[in-house]
Amino acid sequence: MEVLRPGALTTLQDRGRPGHAHLGVPRSGALDAEALALANRLLGNRPDTAALETTLDGTALRACGPPGSGVVVAVTGAPCPVRVSGRPVAWGEPVRIPAGAELDVGRAASGVRSYVAVRGGFAVRPVLGSRSTDVLSGLGPPLPEAGTLLPVGPAGPDPVRGADALRVPAPPAELVLPLRPGPRADWFSPASLAALWRSPYRVSPESNRIGLRTEAGPRLLRSCGGELPSEGMVLGAVQVPPDGLPVVFLADHPVTGGYPVVGVVPPGPALDAAAQARPGVPVRFTAAGW
Repeated sequence: MEVLRPGALTTLQDRGRPGHAHLGVPRSGALDAEALALANRLLGNRPDTAALETTLDGTALRACGPPGSGVVVAVTGAPCPVRVSGRPVAWGEPVRIPAGAELDVGRAASGVRSYVAVRGGFAVRPVLGSRSTDVLSGLGPPLPEAGTLLPVGPAGPDPVRGADALRVPAPPAELVLPLRPGPRADWFSPASLAALWRSPYRVSPESNRIGLRTEAGPRLLRSCGGELPSEGMVLGAVQVPPDGLPVVFLADHPVTGGYPVVGVVPPGPALDAAAQARPGVPVRFTAAGW
C-alpha cells in the first residue's frame, strides 16, 4: 500500500518489543492494545501483526497491485469516517480495497488513535523482533511519508464471520486509572496522597506516546528532600516531576528515570483507555491495594 497522506503522527505498531529494558530499549507497541488486537482478529491475522496507528487526523493509502487484485483492511480504535475512493464504507468491519483504489481514514470523531490493519499485516523489516516504531529511541521503521510503500504480507485464512463479538469501548468521557502503590509512595505527604484520590486532573495537550501528562489537579508535595538516582521504569508507572503533576508512562516510556514513582497503573483496559483520552478529559486516580 502506498501512503498518500501520512497524517499528524502515524506509526507502525504491533505488540512491541518487551524484554529488552536491560539493554536500554523501551517496550513500544500499540497504545490501545485491545483495538489493535480487534483489528487483527477481524482480518484473521495473528494478534501480533503490525498495523498503522494514527493520531487524531487519520491517514490515506492506495492499494497497489495488478488489476483484479486488492487488499482487505479493518479500522478500529477511535471512531472515524472511512471511505474507499470517496465512498463511505464500514468502520470496525473488514473492507476490500481493489488495486488502485484509495482508502481514506478521516479525523477521529472521538478518542485519539485509530488502527488501520491489513490482512497479512504490514511486512516491514522487524527490529529486535518487532515492527513497532519507537518515537523515543528511534528504533523500528521510520514514520511513513507521502509516497512511502508499505509491503503487505501473505494473507492467512479468512476469519470466521460472526464467531467473535465486536466489543468497542467508547473513548472515555472521564479517565479512571487504578493505581497500585509505587516504590516511592513514601516520598509524598499523607495530605498529598489523600488529594490524589479526592481531586481530578485533566489530560494535558503535552501528552504523547511516551506519557500521559496531567494538569489542573492537586500538586503532590514530597515529604522528604533530596533526589533519586535513576532507577528502572515500567509501563504504567506514575512519575511525579518537580511540578508535582503526575505523568503516566505509556508504551514509548524511557526505561529509567530519576523522579519518584508514586504508583503504577496495571496494564489492561485502563491504559488502553488512556491512549484514547483527549486533552481536557478529566483524569481520576483510584487506590488499588494501598
